[in-house]
Amino acid sequence: MAVTSRPARTQADIDAATAVMTTAFADDPVWGGWAFPHQDPSARTAARERFWRFNLSSATRYPWVRLTEDDGAATLWIPPGGDELTTAEEEQLEPLLEELVGDHARYFLEGLELFASNHPRDTPHYYLSLLGTHDDFRGKGLGMALLAENLSLIDQEGLPCYLESTNPGNIPRYESVGFRKVGEFTLPAGGPTVDTMWREARP
Repeated sequence: MAVTSRPARTQADIDAATAVMTTAFADDPVWGGWAFPHQDPSARTAARERFWRFNLSSATRYPWVRLTEDDGAATLWIPPGGDELTTAEEEQLEPLLEELVGDHARYFLEGLELFASNHPRDTPHYYLSLLGTHDDFRGKGLGMALLAENLSLIDQEGLPCYLESTNPGNIPRYESVGFRKVGEFTLPAGGPTVDTMWREARP
């Protein structure tokens, strides 16, 4: 399966990418349950949607929030030297999390610090922050096709890539396109283990 992606530029694109990530991570060990420990499923979904919209809206300042033409799958990459949030958005993050998850916000922030501290710093690279497929499009290979298309664009620049896998079941998929596991860390408050993965540059 081959796809062509486009960068998210409009509010409609952000809406589509947010819908993808909200459904894609509903059952994820980290982003489905640990990060949003609401008892009410609708409240968990609403919190997750607001969090993804916040992150995706910020990342569209780079051309690396990418969508398939049918809006069925999306990726969020941070290019070399980029930041996930602006300085102003970093200041908004803690109040947002306190609103979304209450007392769990401190564990959420500790978890984000672990993501950041395990991030490689010595080599310029592309960082795959999110890859998701909307529920309506699952089982067709669309997400992996989007990833392969994105990697072909990055390979043209001759740069490596990094990601965190929050679901052990996805590790073989990432290995199939050249990533290898390089480490892991465990989230606080009884959270799951996250695997870190690296893909060398390809000429």
